[in-house]
Amino acid sequence: MEQITEQTTIPMPRIGDKAPEFKAVTTQGDINFPSDYSGKWVILFSHPADFTPVCTSEFMTFATLEKDFEALNCKLVGLSVDGLYSHIAWLRTIKDKIEYKGMKNVEVNFPLIEDITMNVAQKYGMIQPGESSTKAVRAVFFIDPKGIIRAIIYYPLSLGRNFDEIKRALVAMQAADKYNIATPADWRPGDDVIVPTAGSCGTAKERMEDHSGDIKCYDWFFCTKAMPKE
Repeated sequence: MEQITEQTTIPMPRIGDKAPEFKAVTTQGDINFPSDYSGKWVILFSHPADFTPVCTSEFMTFATLEKDFEALNCKLVGLSVDGLYSHIAWLRTIKDKIEYKGMKNVEVNFPLIEDITMNVAQKYGMIQPGESSTKAVRAVFFIDPKGIIRAIIYYPLSLGRNFDEIKRALVAMQAADKYNIATPADWRPGDDVIVPTAGSCGTAKERMEDHSGDIKCYDWFFCTKAMPKE
């Protein structure tokens, strides 16, 4: 899939690609992305515009959950195609005036990128002409400690994000990397995980007949095991 502009055609990044590099001004100073975040997971996300209600609810939620993401070795980086002073004024308004679902006096401490040229938004395919040619859709990019894009979620302008799912996806990918497992549908930390399929018929048969361990096989291709929530 490609993102087409009047000036050029920019391939949209895909899962497994290196995260496109850029330098930008943010509400927390200049950043060099993704090199500034080497060794950490990053959630790079876009919103359509400052001073809009759905985006306000999302930023309050992200800011409230920032410590949870920090505990998972994950940094948050936001973006819209607004200017820096608009960002600053909006975030100040959120802190001073907005109360939502028990959240109030919320201070956003993670960087929010100024992207009035749409340079970053174009690199990441955040401008979807079918939705708007001047506003970024609600894109979420999960970037691992090596700077590789591991997952991408796009939402339309009208749909606020599910933050439980964003956190669940991050934890699931980290667990898959660390323990060489996969996670089944609707998996939550503490649920059984999927054990990779055995590499040969002999190994698969042996695993099916082995009842001594914590692996439970329903057939040669579907085996699970318990994993502690921690």
